[in-house]
Amino acid sequence: MIQTDYIDVSVTLPLDITFVYKVPDHLREQCAIGMRVLVPFGRRRVTGYILGEQESCGPYKAKNILDVLDDHPLFPVNEIPFFKWVAQYYIYPLGEVIKTALPAGLDRQDVSCVFVTTSGITAFSTGGLAPGEAGVIQFLKKREGCTLKQLIKSSSNPSIAALVRKMEKNDLLTVSAILKKEIANIKREKFIQDLGKVPPDTIRISQKRQQILSIVRERQEVSMTSLKAHVPTAARLIGPLAELGYIGIVQRQVFRDPLGDPVEPDTPPTLTDEQAILIETVRVNRSKGFIPYLLTGVTGSGKTEVYMRLTADAVESGKTAIVLVPEIALISQTERRFRARFGEKIAVIHSMLTHGERLDQWRKLALGKVSIVIGARSAIFSPVENIGVIIVDEEHDTSYKQETGLRYNARDLAVVRGKMQDCPVILGSATPSVQSYQNVKDHKFTQLTLERRVNQNPLPKITLVDLKKYKDFRGTERIITPELAIEIRACLERGNQALIFLNRRGFATFPACKECGKSLNCKFCDVTMTFHKGQDIYKCHLCGHTLPASVSCPECNSKKIQNFGFGTEKIETMLKSMFPDARLTRMDQDTTSKKGSILKLLKSIRNRTVDIIVGTQMLAKGHDFPSITLVGVVCADLSLSLPDFRASERTFQLLAQVAGRAGRGEEPGKVIMQTYNPEHFSIEAARQQDYMDFFNHEVPFRKALMYPPFTRMIQLKISGRDEQKVAKTVEQVADILKQLLSAAPKIRETVQILGPIEASIHRISSRFRWQILIKSISSIHISRLVNAMRVHPSIKGIKQVTIAIDVDPYSLM
Repeated sequence: MIQTDYIDVSVTLPLDITFVYKVPDHLREQCAIGMRVLVPFGRRRVTGYILGEQESCGPYKAKNILDVLDDHPLFPVNEIPFFKWVAQYYIYPLGEVIKTALPAGLDRQDVSCVFVTTSGITAFSTGGLAPGEAGVIQFLKKREGCTLKQLIKSSSNPSIAALVRKMEKNDLLTVSAILKKEIANIKREKFIQDLGKVPPDTIRISQKRQQILSIVRERQEVSMTSLKAHVPTAARLIGPLAELGYIGIVQRQVFRDPLGDPVEPDTPPTLTDEQAILIETVRVNRSKGFIPYLLTGVTGSGKTEVYMRLTADAVESGKTAIVLVPEIALISQTERRFRARFGEKIAVIHSMLTHGERLDQWRKLALGKVSIVIGARSAIFSPVENIGVIIVDEEHDTSYKQETGLRYNARDLAVVRGKMQDCPVILGSATPSVQSYQNVKDHKFTQLTLERRVNQNPLPKITLVDLKKYKDFRGTERIITPELAIEIRACLERGNQALIFLNRRGFATFPACKECGKSLNCKFCDVTMTFHKGQDIYKCHLCGHTLPASVSCPECNSKKIQNFGFGTEKIETMLKSMFPDARLTRMDQDTTSKKGSILKLLKSIRNRTVDIIVGTQMLAKGHDFPSITLVGVVCADLSLSLPDFRASERTFQLLAQVAGRAGRGEEPGKVIMQTYNPEHFSIEAARQQDYMDFFNHEVPFRKALMYPPFTRMIQLKISGRDEQKVAKTVEQVADILKQLLSAAPKIRETVQILGPIEASIHRISSRFRWQILIKSISSIHISRLVNAMRVHPSIKGIKQVTIAIDVDPYSLM
C-alpha cells in the first residue's frame, strides 16, 4: 500500500521523464508500486505505472489518478532499476520499455473516434456535400464510426486530417475520446461450495439437483467446469439451491493452461564426468554472486541436463530461475523436459500464447505461485524476485534480438539482470557468438566446456559436395545431387530419419516473365515475390502482399510467368517424387503459423511417423531427435552473400548447428553439405566442427575494420512514405551529427559516422529506408551523441519520417 500522498508515475507515451500524481484517499489502500493506474494527461487519459512514492509534488499542482487498474503489482520493486537501465542504454522511453516488458493488451488510453452527426446524415442524403466529404460519410456509415487513426490510414487523400477538422467544425462529424478497453483480461470462474446445510425430507428436490449436492458435499468445493462435466445443465440448476442456502457460489480467478500434453516424471540420468565437474564449479562459486559463464559444448553434449541441475539447485535453495530459449519450437521441447523434472513449478512465456494465457502466466510469476520461467526473449522481463540463476540456451541465436520497437538483446539483458540480482548467468552454445567468446578472451566471462557427446558417439562425418560440378545439369540433380540422393535412400533403408535443410521457404523464389524478362516484384517492397504452390499464390515475405497464381506480367501483360529458384516447398515436392514410399513433412514458417502446429510436427518427428523432414533454421538448433542419422544441406551459401559483417559468423553457426542434429542416438550420423564455396573458411570450419578455427579466421577481419566486438555500434534507421522527404531528413540528421561531433573535441577522435546510405532493401511496405551507422570504442560516447541528436530542435520538428535507434544492431539490411 502507498504511504504518501504522491506517487511517481511513468506513462505509456514517448517521453523520457516521469510525472508526479496525487493519490485520492479512497484509492490509497488499492495502490502499490508496480501497479497500473489510469491518469489524466493533457486532454486525454492514459495508462501509467507506479514506480515509487513521493513526499511532495514540488512547485506544481499534481493531478489525481483516476483509477487503479490492478489488484496486484505486475512487477516487483527490484525490477524498476532494470527497466531504467534498459531505457537509458537502448535510448527508449521508460514507459514504453515497461509496456514492452509486460504482457500485450494491458494498455488503456483514450482513442479519438469519429462519428457521423445527424446534420451529416441529412447533408449526405440530400446530396449537399463535396465528393471528399461524401466519401468520408459513406465510409463511416458502413462502420457506424471508427477511430480517427483507421480513417486516416484507409484514405488515399493526403489532406484527410484537415478535411475531418473542417467537417467537425461544420457539425458533419463529431470526434470523441473513448477509453480503449484492455485486450487481455483475468479469467474468473464460478466455484460451488458446500455450506453444510442438509435439505429436510419435506422439500422435494430433483434428481439432478440431488446429484449436484452430492458432488459438492463430497468435494467441499468444485468449479463450475468440473460440475458441468457430471451435470451438463448445472449452470441453470444451482440458483435455487443457493437461494435456499444449501450451497455458496463464489467467483475466483483461474489460470489458463497453455502447456502441452501431460508428461511422465523423469529420473535424472547419471552425469558424465564433464557435466559433474562443470556443475560443481558453478556450485562452489555460488557464494561469489554474479559470475557470467559461457558454456561451450559440442552438439549433443548434454547442456540441457546441466541447465536442469543448476535450476534445481536454485529452486531447492528457495530461489527462482529464468531459462531463455530462442525459438518457440525449442520452448516446447525444453518445457516438456523441465516439466518432467519439476512438475507444475514452471511458467512459459512466448508470443504464441493468447493474450489471456500470457497474462495468466505473468500473474502466476508475480504472485510467486511458480519458481521457474521458460520462454523466448521477452521472458527476461519476467516478474520474479530472488533470482538464483539465469540461463540463455543457444546464446548466439539472432532471435534474442528484437528488431522492432524496443530493439533489445535478451542475451545481453540476461547478463545485466544477473549482475543487478547478483546471481550467476549461464550462456550456452555449441557455436558461441564472436561477442561472447571475445568476452572470455578478455576475462569478462568464465568459460565452461563440454567436449564429448553424452552417449560417447562421435560427431557426424561431414562431406562437402561442390555444386559447381552440377551447375549445367537439368532437373532435380542440380538441387538434390546424386551424392545426397544416395545417402537419403540408404538412410531410409536402415529405418532412420533424414533432415533436409534449406533456409528459404516457398516453392519458387524468382518468378519472371518469359516474354519481356521482367521479374514479378512486390508493389510495396523492393523484392521479388515468392511462389507458394500449396496456396497457389505469389507472396511477399516482407510485407505479406499476395497475388493470384494467374497474375499477368505488370510490364507487358503476358500470362507467361515462369518460376525460377527454389525453397523448402519445392524441395519437399522433389523428394516426394524421388522417394514415393517415404513419409515426408515440412517445417517452416508456412506450416507452423497455426497455434499447436509446431507441437504436432515435433510430436510426429519424435514418434517417428515421418521419414524425411524438410525444414528451415527452426529445425537447425537445439532439437534432440535420436533417429535422425542423416542431415542434408541443400545450399550452404545462402547467408554468405548477405551485405552484413556477420554473414560468415551466421553461416558457420547455422551449418554447424544443423549438422549437430545428426547422430544423436545410438547410430553414427552423416552430413552431406552442398555448397558453391567449399573453400570458404566458415564452411570449412563447419565441416571440421572446429569453432576455434572459425574464430581465429574471423577476429582479425573484425579487428582490422573496427567492427563489434571491438567497437560499439548504433544504427539509425530512417524511413517514411515520401521518398524525397526521407532523403532530406537523412541529410539533416547526418549534418546535425557532424555538427555535434565537431563541437565535442573530447569524443571526436573515438567516434566514426558511416553514411548516410540507402538500406540494402530500399523500400519495404511502401516505406523508403536509409541508415546511418555510428561506431566507437566507447558506448558512452555514441550514446551521448545520439541522445543529443534526438533532442535537437530540428529533429523534434520532423513529421511523417521515423528515426528509429538500434543500439548494438544485428541486421544491417
